[in-house]
Amino acid sequence: MIPMHSIARIRSDFPTKFGIPRQSGLVGELKATIVFEPEYRNPDALRGLEEFSHIWLIWQFSEAVRDKWSPTVRPPRLGGNTRMGVFATRSPFRPNAIGLSCVKLESIQKDPKLGTVLVVSGADLMDGTPILDIKPYLPYADSHPEATGGFTGNVGGKVLEVEFPPELLSQVPEDKREALIGVLSRDPRPSYQHNPDRVYGMAFGGVEVGFSVDGETLTVRSVKHASPAETRM
Repeated sequence: MIPMHSIARIRSDFPTKFGIPRQSGLVGELKATIVFEPEYRNPDALRGLEEFSHIWLIWQFSEAVRDKWSPTVRPPRLGGNTRMGVFATRSPFRPNAIGLSCVKLESIQKDPKLGTVLVVSGADLMDGTPILDIKPYLPYADSHPEATGGFTGNVGGKVLEVEFPPELLSQVPEDKREALIGVLSRDPRPSYQHNPDRVYGMAFGGVEVGFSVDGETLTVRSVKHASPAETRM
């Protein structure tokens, strides 16, 4: 066995998996906070990190830990029926349930109760996700503009038009509105579901949002405040 410790946990606006962007960096308006575990709250461990604009988060798919693994998985992007090798995907169902995300480091702050915390943007992590390690992003080594995307094609650039009635938008905390619209524009539905009559529900930032999608337009149908049991923030 290889020993591994959770060094921190993330605080985000996603109490459940549904609606989380499929990759990091797709919705830059999303803000999250990385809170270190008490034994890792030594500020010296972050010395020099403020010089970097982006960081890598290595984390655990804590909701997908399994005793067994399969050599193939069914990526939602391919309709949920075609099988691909697990190592050709970013599926959470892996031999080791480890995720990798590149996020923008917005600031390093000192909290009177939590010690030094990191404020990041563009994270694709559920609230409470354990962080295993943090590394600086190095542009000269980590950026490869010529890279190809395999079966994912050019899906990263697709966005929906979001129709958000003002009377419903007003029920969303003002500091969460731009991020929520960004998340909705990336189509939170499973890639293989296209029923224009179905209303989906997504929890985000203390509210429950109901929406439907018809073609390239997402329409928000309802907004209600989530109960304390529905949010972990």
